[in-house]
Amino acid sequence: MRKFRVIAVLILLWNILGDAAYLMQATADLDEIARRDPVQAQAFREMPGWAWAAYAVAVTSGTIGAIVLLMRRGWAWALFALSFLAVIVQFGWTFLGFDLLGAKGPSAAIFPLLIVAIALASTIYARRKKADGTLK
Repeated sequence: MRKFRVIAVLILLWNILGDAAYLMQATADLDEIARRDPVQAQAFREMPGWAWAAYAVAVTSGTIGAIVLLMRRGWAWALFALSFLAVIVQFGWTFLGFDLLGAKGPSAAIFPLLIVAIALASTIYARRKKADGTLK
């Protein structure tokens, strides 16, 4: 049970970092960002509302999923699955709609791939914990 709690807390902390990133990016001064990273500022300027909404859904459902996981509720996996799908939608625009790889090169995919992997791993972990009876 201790291992479960440690993993669940780590998942929660990761998702809280995602919430903070979303809030900082959604409220950022784009002129300030443009001075440091013009491509990033352009991506934020061009990002459509539905992609911002997907980002918000991804971080919110991930954080709520982590809280529900800590409460040992079986439906945590569904919230993580929603977060995973929203991450795919958001990064779908980032890489296909904006072409971040073309603008910044292959290294721009490293952190987004990590985010996708953790979202998928959280979903699988919660689903397995439901299957083994850890989650009710």
